[in-house]
Amino acid sequence: MKKKIVNYSKARRQYLKSLRNNKILIIFLQFAVIIAFLGIWELLAQTEVIDPFFFSSPSRIAVTIVDLFQTGNLWLHIWTSLYETVIGFILATAIGFIIAILLWWSERLRRVLEPYLIILNSLPKIALGPMIIFWVGSGTGATIVMCILICVIITTISMLNAFISCDNDKILLMKSMHAKKHQILFKLIIPNALPEFATALKINVGMSWVGTIMGEYLSSKAGLGYLINYGSQILKLDIVMASIVILCILASGMYFLVSPLEKRYKKQ
Repeated sequence: MKKKIVNYSKARRQYLKSLRNNKILIIFLQFAVIIAFLGIWELLAQTEVIDPFFFSSPSRIAVTIVDLFQTGNLWLHIWTSLYETVIGFILATAIGFIIAILLWWSERLRRVLEPYLIILNSLPKIALGPMIIFWVGSGTGATIVMCILICVIITTISMLNAFISCDNDKILLMKSMHAKKHQILFKLIIPNALPEFATALKINVGMSWVGTIMGEYLSSKAGLGYLINYGSQILKLDIVMASIVILCILASGMYFLVSPLEKRYKKQ
């Protein structure tokens, strides 16, 4: 099949070019900011304006990461944290989405449980750490549960708000066409809430990593949270900073995997 050729007007071509140039400029400035930050940080550490023992430096962090790789333990810590985060992220998103559907389905149930959702969302999840260890034991299970607890309420509230904010006139139109409640849900409510769902995924990326690190900090023998705790205990802040840098890279990777969904659904 021949590719369709679209002839844009001169003004349209200039507009598209300006958009492309602006996108390139933004990407360039993003890299420039991080490079400038790392350069200033390294300069301040080398000139001892800041104490490298307390603040580390990019070069010390790079050496620490290489040393951790050479010992062979870093892959274990990365895999442990990544596995726990992805599992917690998926389970929390699925559970929160299902709970939101149930609350939308039953208005009476929603009115009963909505205040409790707000209260649970404001509860510091770290306070439940000892209870979680008693319930599921220490290690991976406790970390995943902590991750779920942090993300599931936010997902539920976000999706519920998206469901109930659907245009009531559209719902009445479908009812006038004798649509069943499940048809309204799958044909109107859920498709209408997809942009909010994509936004919830982006929020859950960050929150799931928070839950994983908190869980590993409390009870784990592997993972980036464990490395951060271990480095602080033996006063090797280079290990702490190296773990944080790796954590930022992994979190950024997950963010860039889910962020295209938001752009896709917002265009629809």
